[in-house]
Amino acid sequence: MFKDHKPDEIENWVCVLERSTKLELEMAKNYLSNLMIPSNILSKQDSSYNLGVGDMALAYLYVPIDYEKKARKALEELEKSDFDTEEGEDIE
Repeated sequence: MFKDHKPDEIENWVCVLERSTKLELEMAKNYLSNLMIPSNILSKQDSSYNLGVGDMALAYLYVPIDYEKKARKALEELEKSDFDTEEGEDIE
């Protein structure tokens, strides 16, 4: 039941990111929006239950197929810049 969690196939859309928190997806969606890349979030999280495993714990970020390469590159750059910033910060 929880072994093979895959994003739904939606005609003309492709999943470019999956996370267990919608906050991360909202941030990515806003970032893509600033780059004029349309996107939508599909959440399979059940608000009635606070589940942290399997299909009911995941949310997905989709973009139109025509924007897939641009979105993946942008998200890769975003993740890299976040990682670089965290590494370079001084902890006092």
